[in-house]
Amino acid sequence: MSDGAAPGGGSANAAPLDLPGPVRAGEDLALAALARWLEEQLPELAGPLAVEQFPGGHSNLTYLLRAAGRELVLRRPPFGSSVKTAHDMGREFRVLSRLADHYPKAPRALAWCDDPAVLGAPFYLMERVRGIILRSPRPPAGIELPPARMRALSEAAIDGLAELHGVDFAAAGLAELGRPEGYVERQVGGWTGRWQRARTDPVPEIDDAAAWLAAHLPRAAAQGGGGGPAILHNDYKYDNLVFAPDLSRIVAVLDWEMATVGDPLMDLGTTLAYWLDREEVESCGLPAGPTALPGNLSRTEVVEHYARRSGREVGEVLFYFVFGLLKIAVIAQQIYFRYRQGLTHDERFARLLEPVRALGRTACQAIALRRIDLAS
Repeated sequence: MSDGAAPGGGSANAAPLDLPGPVRAGEDLALAALARWLEEQLPELAGPLAVEQFPGGHSNLTYLLRAAGRELVLRRPPFGSSVKTAHDMGREFRVLSRLADHYPKAPRALAWCDDPAVLGAPFYLMERVRGIILRSPRPPAGIELPPARMRALSEAAIDGLAELHGVDFAAAGLAELGRPEGYVERQVGGWTGRWQRARTDPVPEIDDAAAWLAAHLPRAAAQGGGGGPAILHNDYKYDNLVFAPDLSRIVAVLDWEMATVGDPLMDLGTTLAYWLDREEVESCGLPAGPTALPGNLSRTEVVEHYARRSGREVGEVLFYFVFGLLKIAVIAQQIYFRYRQGLTHDERFARLLEPVRALGRTACQAIALRRIDLAS
């Protein structure tokens, strides 16, 4: 399992299967308290408890628990975070609890704890799904991704997004998850406000992109591509997708902390913003997964494939793309702000300002060129 809620690193030679390792310094869990709670909630797991940590991600922390011959995944907020709405474990647990029966790619949630006396923060447990996560711009060691296979993988990724947007959120018991009316305007205003509160250095391109979005809101009739609101994952990208070990299909979509109900084209825009081409991968250092490999769909092809699979029209895609760039930049900036404030000491975060600037440059370039594929 992986946490990938913000831009982050990743080794070009990562192991093919997503494997945990030692718990990072300062992110240890209180094992005795956790074992007592686990015995109360899931008595069949009583006994010795072993914990490791998954290495990816910059947002919520993800651990592997081994007990009584079973493997579970524990998710909790990062240490030192005060942005409660960005790390709502109860919301994520509720989404997974209701969604798994309607969207098989959602891992099944198992137990939830809101007692801070256990681990100092809310957390939940879910099933472990084994598979391959394509975090790096290059294939993992032992994995070959020729153009034909890469195209199939990229199409499968977009199929998974279209499938999610086709789920009946009312039937899944998730109608109260969001407020679709006015969603786009609230999102633009909300992320702009978060940027202003987390800003540490001048990045005029981000300010310009936010102003452009506010002045170019899509008409209400065009929002949702004519298909109405949908469940949004809100962080749908390669390093949140678990592929089967033979790469034949997606077996799980991870990291549902920002899921809501709203305009699905906002979800598509975030995916497009993470869908970097070769020049962007080389210039800004953002983790894109294999989006620049030969055979991977271009951004324009992503939109065309999504439109075919979802049945939705994607007429104002530039707006949604620029919004995705703004949102990712703000997420990275919020993490960088925590680092600058001394609330986290993870040295990966010290380098996040340059990706923020790169995202701002990309947004302004897209606006100037009026297109989403920017490679020269």
